[in-house]
Amino acid sequence: MGALDGKVAVITGAGGREHALLFAAEGAAVVVNDRGGSNAGEGDDVGPAQQTVDDIVAAGGRAVVNGNDISSWNGAKELVEQAISEFGALDAVVNNAGILRDGFIAGLSESDWDSVIAVHLKGHFNVLRHAAEYWKAQSKAGAQPTAAVVNTASASGTTLPNAGQVNYGAAKAAIAAMTLVAADELGRYGVRANAIAPIARTRLTLATPGMGAMIAAEHEALEEGEFDAFSPANISPLVAYLASDACTITGKVFAVQGGAISELAGWHDVKTIETEGPWVIDDIAARLP
Repeated sequence: MGALDGKVAVITGAGGREHALLFAAEGAAVVVNDRGGSNAGEGDDVGPAQQTVDDIVAAGGRAVVNGNDISSWNGAKELVEQAISEFGALDAVVNNAGILRDGFIAGLSESDWDSVIAVHLKGHFNVLRHAAEYWKAQSKAGAQPTAAVVNTASASGTTLPNAGQVNYGAAKAAIAAMTLVAADELGRYGVRANAIAPIARTRLTLATPGMGAMIAAEHEALEEGEFDAFSPANISPLVAYLASDACTITGKVFAVQGGAISELAGWHDVKTIETEGPWVIDDIAARLP
């Protein structure tokens, strides 16, 4: 018996395979969403997503392909509707789709900002929003869901902000915050929401200046049988657990890389200065580090 037996999951960016393959192996029916564009989000090729579906079906699992652009309100709505029409329900959303258009602030174009925010932040929200509407309706009708959302944040938006990734980092930080709000709002409908901040060998990380070269070098140096700390397969078990009924966790963000999982805490006070009356600039200058 799998950890996700009987579940129906939507996984965006699933041409990347590992999440979708594990979910299916654990018993879930999967809607494999991937537009199949370049790292920058250009072009369309449903081939990688279809290959993932074919591999799942060949192994005896259930899956269908979806090539919608999740940065589109209607594209995300149709994605959610497809899960319900094909498999009769929706129990889990894994928001994983993303693109990169790196650049330093002084030279970043408006389109590069807008595109990254649209795919990452708006794309996460669009799928979440339409799924939440379904779960709310189910709850109001008396069929209390046991559903889960797993969003994809990043070290770039949490613990390791990268120069040259202002758009990506801002989107990922916002996704982490959105996850906490979703957990607070949707718990009443039987929905849990968590986020991961993964580090693994993917098209996007390999294209990240500095990080990509390091990850590629680590892979080249691997000895046969040695643990591959940057394999994306290391990330998927946490995602599957967070989506399963065995998990009661909600409102958390987890960093995950290789054999390590860390719970992250958000902004918090580290030092407070106070005054008895109105602030004076010179007083602030003298006391604020």
